[in-house]
Amino acid sequence: MHFFNQAFDYDHPWSHVIIGMWRKYPNPKCSHVISVDVLDRTVDPVTGVIRTERVLGCKQKTPGWILRFFGGSEDAYVREISFVDPINQRTSITSVNLSLSQFATCVEHIEYRPTSQNHTSFRQTAEVQARMAIWRTAADGLERWMVQRFEQNAHVGKLAFSDVLHQLWQERQATAAV
Repeated sequence: MHFFNQAFDYDHPWSHVIIGMWRKYPNPKCSHVISVDVLDRTVDPVTGVIRTERVLGCKQKTPGWILRFFGGSEDAYVREISFVDPINQRTSITSVNLSLSQFATCVEHIEYRPTSQNHTSFRQTAEVQARMAIWRTAADGLERWMVQRFEQNAHVGKLAFSDVLHQLWQERQATAAV
């Protein structure tokens, strides 16, 4: 099993970050995400927690050896479930790959929490595990490649999300000026 994690703060209020979360895709910096489909969205009438289930369609530049070894294509799908608690200002997102999950899984956890009135903490972890204990060398190579790809996408995702938040902030300032 291989791991990835990162943590940092956004210089934006929690509510602003959560609005931006829904506007992250489509994004030219995250061109690997080609579709986002909402499967289900509910609001708990007692707690106010919003649960959303989505499927993200991605196009990955998968190395040829992986495609030859496991089959499949560069098209990949990810299931994402998020919980937004507007009362306690907590957001958690869990996602897992659907494509090639019989060979390897990548489970990602994201959490957004306010650290002050104008700052929001971001915590992200990913656990990658190949399911081929018999071929440990191939499994280790696959896990390393998946973590490397995840880290590259996480870096690009951070830049893209920062752009979204900046654009939202500009829209907010323009509206306030009117």
